[in-house]
Amino acid sequence: MTHPARTVALFAGVVARPGEQHLALAAGDALGAAGYGLRHGGYNGLMEAAAQGAARHGIPVTAITLADQEWGPFNPYVTDAVHAPTMGERLHAYLDDVGLVVVMGGGVGTLHEVTAALYYATTIRPVPVRLLGPAAIRLGTFLRAERWLVEGPTRPLGFPRRPPRRSGVREGSTGHHQEGHRDPGQGTARPQGLTLHPRHHLHQRPAIHSVAGR
Repeated sequence: MTHPARTVALFAGVVARPGEQHLALAAGDALGAAGYGLRHGGYNGLMEAAAQGAARHGIPVTAITLADQEWGPFNPYVTDAVHAPTMGERLHAYLDDVGLVVVMGGGVGTLHEVTAALYYATTIRPVPVRLLGPAAIRLGTFLRAERWLVEGPTRPLGFPRRPPRRSGVREGSTGHHQEGHRDPGQGTARPQGLTLHPRHHLHQRPAIHSVAGR
């Protein structure tokens, strides 16, 4: 059984932008390898790609959805499901005890989840938030530029940091997908910024990290 602090909440959409399907698969693989259970919407697109990568490592893959809503079958990698009665309870089921939030591109549903996660991380409980891929990075840049996301006395906020140069992950203003090295035997290029050590420290001030696609 994966401890909640070793669980990641993934907010990502169904329709993938160019390069992001592969990035989601690699992120799920890296998180699963580090021992993180995955919470996600349970459906297809980027959610399914991340679930596929995580499932390679035998970790729990939980779908968090709304009760009495018919959005089609879950992806084949789901091992458990939570059917929350309201949107608010669904978000709490995602966030209340996770150790990490990963954000990728999506639609208005993902946007709703992302802004809720940012509010939660800066107001209720400090939890690291990672923006992964060009679309999420552009959203983070916009929220800061337009001052929707600001640091204040009651809302401490870590600032985006570039991944270490040795990681091979580069941030680019163009948001182009950049290819990285492949792990022997895996066949999947891992976003090194998400290759997390099992002792990764999670209980810290909320931090928003930006990691471009490789």
